Order: sequence, then structure tokens, then C-alpha cells
Amino acid sequence: MIAADLITDGIMPLKTSDTGKTALSWMEDYKLSHLPIVNEEKFLGLISEMDIYELNKFDEPLGNHTLSLKNPYVFDYQHVFDVLKLVNSLGLSLIPVLDEKNRYEGSITLQTLLSKTAELLSLDNPGGLIVLEMSINDYSLTEIANIVESNNAKILSLVINNKAESTRIEVVLKLNSIDFKGVLQTFERYNYSVKAFFDEELDVDNLKENYDSLMKYLDI
Repeated sequence: MIAADLITDGIMPLKTSDTGKTALSWMEDYKLSHLPIVNEEKFLGLISEMDIYELNKFDEPLGNHTLSLKNPYVFDYQHVFDVLKLVNSLGLSLIPVLDEKNRYEGSITLQTLLSKTAELLSLDNPGGLIVLEMSINDYSLTEIANIVESNNAKILSLVINNKAESTRIEVVLKLNSIDFKGVLQTFERYNYSVKAFFDEELDVDNLKENYDSLMKYLDI
């Protein structure tokens, strides 16, 4: 899944001639704290609520504002995880998408990004999550998959979280079943450390509330 597949419909970019007052009104309508500034197809920058309030001249054109964000965009061919990484690092509610000629194509909102990521990781499918902790040297996808499948379950997605300055990792498994007691028992029998497990279906409508947890698991 790439950025071009994630563009949110209905988000209109601002122009340099628009005022801070207009930008704040649109942000309120869209429930966003950032909006792109585009003249014709040329992306000029991303303005935030904070930029407007700090200038404190709401009738001034946006062209007179100083933008605090640097390189706040992704190219249309970039993977969804690259998009997530930039959105998380800059604390954005929206990220502009450009083509290879730096022409503006549209924007991705945080809600769309999280919903699509949930779809990619099968988080919106019924099933459970298991978090294993182990040394990177002990990691074997074949053995983990065999343990799961020996208990009549399937791995829908798998994410590895590398711990900083450590050889230990977290392996997050999304299974196709919420009844995975047998899987847990088998992991324990094989001396796997089960750090956490969740047997409730995740609600996509509440993904924003789980954003920090998702970022931690993705290590971005």
C-alpha cells in the first residue's frame, strides 16, 4: 500500500492569498490542525494552527506567514509505513502527497492513514493479538507459524519491534481467532515469553485513541 492509495477525498488546499482566518475556519470544518498551501499544482508548504496563532494577524495572507514545518510531505510512491513514520515524527494531522515532479496530488489525513494501516495489518478483522518478547537470535518465523497453525489458527499479520540498544525484540502477531488459549499454552511450553495478549476485536472508529500504542509496536 503506497501513499497514492491513501489520499483522502474532500480536503481542499489553501492558497497563499487566503487569510489565517480562512485557514482556521477550514481546519475547524475538517477537524484538522494542519492544511497544505498550494498555488495551482505547486506545493508551497504546510501551515499549522500554531503558525497562525503565533503570528496573531488573522487577516494577513498566508503568504506572509512563517511555516514551522520542514519537508512535510511524502511522494506518491512511498510505502504506508514511510508515511506513518513522517506523520508520527512531525506530529501531523495531515500529510501532503506529491508526484515525482513535485506536483501536489492531495493529502492524507491521520484518520485515513490509521484506518488503512489497520486494514493492512488486519487489525479490523476479528481475532486476537499476541506480543512475544525474545532475543533476535531466537527468532524463527517458521517455528512461530508452526506453533500457531498447530492450534488451528492462522497469522494474519506480524510486526517486529526492535528494542533500542538491545538484542531483544517484540513480535506482535495478529491471529484470525479470538480463542487462542492453546496457542498461548504452546508458546509457554516452548519457553517463549508472552509479554501481552488481547482477545478483543479492535474498533477502527477508535483507532486514533490507540495511535501511540500502534506507533510503539511499529517502532516509528
